[in-house]
Amino acid sequence: MSALLTVRDLSVTFRQEGEAVRAVRGVSFSVDKGETVALVGESGSGKSVSALSTVSLLGPAAEVSGSVTYDGQEMIGADEARLRRVRGNDISFIFQEPMTSLNPLHTIEKQLRESLALHQGVVGDAARDRILDLLERVGIREAESRLGAYPHQLSGGQRQRIMIAMALANRPDILIADEPTTALDVTIQAQILELLARLKAEEGMGLLFITHDLGIVRRIADRVCVMKDGEIVESGETAALFAAPRHPYTQMLLAAEPAGTPEPVARAAEEVVRTDNLKVWFPIQRGFLKRTVGHVKAVNDATISVRAGETLGIVGESGSGKTTLAMALMRLIGSEGGITYMGEDVNAWSVKKLRRLRRDMQIVFQDPYGSLSPRMTCHQVIAEGLGVHGMRETGRDERKLVAEVMAEVGLDPATMDRYPHEFSGGQRQRIAIARAMILRPKLLVLDEPTSALDMTVQVQIVDLLRELQARHGMAYLFISHDLRVVRAMAHQVMVMQDGDVVEHGPAEAVFERPREAYTRKLLAAAFDPPGRVA
Repeated sequence: MSALLTVRDLSVTFRQEGEAVRAVRGVSFSVDKGETVALVGESGSGKSVSALSTVSLLGPAAEVSGSVTYDGQEMIGADEARLRRVRGNDISFIFQEPMTSLNPLHTIEKQLRESLALHQGVVGDAARDRILDLLERVGIREAESRLGAYPHQLSGGQRQRIMIAMALANRPDILIADEPTTALDVTIQAQILELLARLKAEEGMGLLFITHDLGIVRRIADRVCVMKDGEIVESGETAALFAAPRHPYTQMLLAAEPAGTPEPVARAAEEVVRTDNLKVWFPIQRGFLKRTVGHVKAVNDATISVRAGETLGIVGESGSGKTTLAMALMRLIGSEGGITYMGEDVNAWSVKKLRRLRRDMQIVFQDPYGSLSPRMTCHQVIAEGLGVHGMRETGRDERKLVAEVMAEVGLDPATMDRYPHEFSGGQRQRIAIARAMILRPKLLVLDEPTSALDMTVQVQIVDLLRELQARHGMAYLFISHDLRVVRAMAHQVMVMQDGDVVEHGPAEAVFERPREAYTRKLLAAAFDPPGRVA
């Protein structure tokens, strides 16, 4: 019996400004009903391009050759009418970031109604009943009250569930999930995987799952295709491939997990920063006079202490208060409670004196591309802080300083006149680290610095950060929902939930002997996922 979706010798070439870039080269795989096939590889390996090719979604710049058959009918070269019948109806997509796929101006009900009307002609009360059924099936609580909500009023996990509901609305035969859990907390990620597996079993769908996370693949896939530079370098049944990977690239991916522990903190290390019962409450104001009727308690009574050369890992789900705590610590938002820097109470500092704090406390964000100006060269980005803080050197000395810090973070100084888009994701994150390091800060706040990166690049960044800390004795505030990375980085761990600190202690104690049920839940989702869900 032939597979439901069959890709044979697929090649995709993009032509731009006279240049030809071969994104996919001779790729072949198949997906049958009730089966989960995973496409695995690093960014740029051709995974998403291969998936989009199945229903000709690449646009006019792409030259596609080979064969893609769905239910025995050829998709490459098919007329638009045929493709429209298949897209979103027989083959549906779930993408990584639902906010880029959902219309911010339309309610959830309107967007689901549009899909049902377009593909199935279902309207009126029948559409409403179908929408409520879909929302309940994907785990949206109090579904009827959510119909009038806009995407920004939902959490990341809820938005992803809405995307799954939209993809399932027309009962597709094939569901293509492109990195659907990458940006989600570990507990939400586990819920989405369980949901996809359950829905696949109930509907008898085939699932093509695209990811760079092999932990997810081990859990959900029947078969795996490993991609590198546009080619499938290895494929096979999941258990066999994980037990005995043949290709060196597969072996490298399987080994790419942050490991080890940071250097111990010196006994005599001085305290860099401390908070005492720090509190951040945002007022809820209503009415014409904007009366305060309550508060969003973002951070409640957080007490921390970080010494030179020490890393405090702050973990918790989205909305737990991790980033808010860091922003308050750096005096970027208002707060109550004590904040001490190098033994001095910074709450009493003037605006002028706070400039010193800005220089000594630097931050590296989750998305390096979003925090780097596309109009500035690498040299300008890294050197910008020198001018802001009155530390600018003469032209030649400045370039020398930029070259030194680039070399220190593993970048080629010869590339300093390139722009951010000319670097890979990992290289852009190194630029963001270099921008902070050139000021020689005493505290570096790292806000999800590895979550947007491939597994192999994550390992490189973790090794780099540990090396820089050992060399310069910096204190780190490391914010993450990835407990594997935190385990490799942190001396202390603080667990936050709904603004409260639920557990705080040495990393080894928190990971090996967690006291609180919430901490155990996070650890179970990260390290001890349930058995196969396929």
